[in-house]
This record gives sequence, structure tokens and C-alpha cells, in this order.
Amino acid sequence: MRIARFTTGDDPRYALVQQEGDRTYLAVLTGDPLYMPVTPTGERVELGDGVRLLAPVIPRSKVVAVGRNYADHAKEMGNDVPTSPLLFLKPNTSVVGPDDPIVLPDFSQEVSYEAELAVVIGRLAKDVSPEAAPAYVLGYTVANDVTARDAQRTDGQWARAKGFDSACPLGPWIDTDLDPEDVGVRSRVNGEVKQDGRTSDMIFDIPFLVSYVSAAMTLLPGDVILTGTPAGVGLIDVGDRVECEVEELGVLSNPVVRRA
Repeated sequence: MRIARFTTGDDPRYALVQQEGDRTYLAVLTGDPLYMPVTPTGERVELGDGVRLLAPVIPRSKVVAVGRNYADHAKEMGNDVPTSPLLFLKPNTSVVGPDDPIVLPDFSQEVSYEAELAVVIGRLAKDVSPEAAPAYVLGYTVANDVTARDAQRTDGQWARAKGFDSACPLGPWIDTDLDPEDVGVRSRVNGEVKQDGRTSDMIFDIPFLVSYVSAAMTLLPGDVILTGTPAGVGLIDVGDRVECEVEELGVLSNPVVRRA
């Protein structure tokens, strides 16, 4: 099952994504599937002109991100492989959706992309075991952990570098059936492949990460965990288009702008 959040110009609505040949339809739901049973209204909308996909979830609480969870990425950044997950937070105001612009902040001249698999929490989780963790996951989406590298270096902590507005694109939808154990995680800038890794190369797998985070802080429905990025990160600039892709899930695409 794939769950999208969309608008046709009115208030955001939720829908199931349905594919029929080369056409994609949205089967509209009665409410937010995080808090209500998945119940179609009977209305269907073809994905196309006049329909805008939004970030599939706006976390009501937090985005928890995991740094250096791929050994090759840790190495390319000149860091040791962590012995325990390196956690940081991104505010929900950093979240944008498909085709929304990544707005380069005035305080940075070195902004980078990071394609990631994101975990969407489905129910309250506290002190859950790795074995029980999958039962607390609603599904998965694609993320771009956009980072101001110069601010990351100078600040000593990552709140500004990774938490600025538009620094967390999510989309295009939530996939509840994806098996996340071994899928490709890729990025492209202006069509050129930059990252090409697999989730099987993660240092800490998803059940462990959900358990580890829940031991430190209560996870609420709609919270998102970013699971780390493979090697190949690089800088983006005005006019670029960044595509982040998770195999069998979908592509998240965003243009890059700077506020005038």
C-alpha cells in the first residue's frame, strides 16, 4: 500500500496510490491514516495537472536523523565509523515535499544533498526491542538530508546546518509494504548519478535504529527516522535539480533556488 498526501488547491488530503497501465490515480481517503482506519471515499483523482503531491507526512514531533551510518560515507567525510548511532534532530519546519524548492540559506555557500531511506513511525514507541520494532513502523519514504557543510564545520553541532527551512525533502509517498533490508539508495544531480548504495550496507539496521532511538526519546505517530546516506555526497547550486531514489519505492525530485 502506498499512501500519498496531496492537494488540488484546497486543504491537503490523503489517498492511496493506484497504478493502472501508465496512469497513476489517487484513491482519496476519509482522513489521516495515521489516526484513522484506511477508508476510501470512492473519489479518485488522476495524478497530473492540477494535482500536487505534498510531503507524505509532516512530523508532529520530530525528525530523528542518523549520521555516518554507511562506512563509505564516514570515510569520504574523513570520520571514523561510529560504534553507536550518531543521532541529531531536524525540525518539522525543515520538511518540504516533491518538487518543492530547496532554498539555499544565506549563511551557507556549501550546501550538499544526501539521499536516504526514511522510516515513518506508525504508533507510539518507547523502549521497544529490535525484534518488536517493525510493528511500530507505518512504512517508508525517500528523504534528502540537505546539509550546509560550512555551517556544520564551524558550528560544532548540526542544528543550523541540517535544520534550516527546506533542509528535509520527503516523498513522494509512504510505502507500507517495502522490505527495507536490501534496496538501492541513489541520488542524481541534473540527471548525473552521484550516489549508488544499498541499505544492506548500513552499519546499524532499521530495527536496531528504531529500538535505539526509542530508548532515548518517545517516538510518536508520524515521527520520521532518517537512516543515513551512502558515499557520493556533493554540493548543489542554484538551478540544479536533485533526485533521490529508493529502489522499489520511488523518486523524490526538488529544484534548488536561493531566495532573492
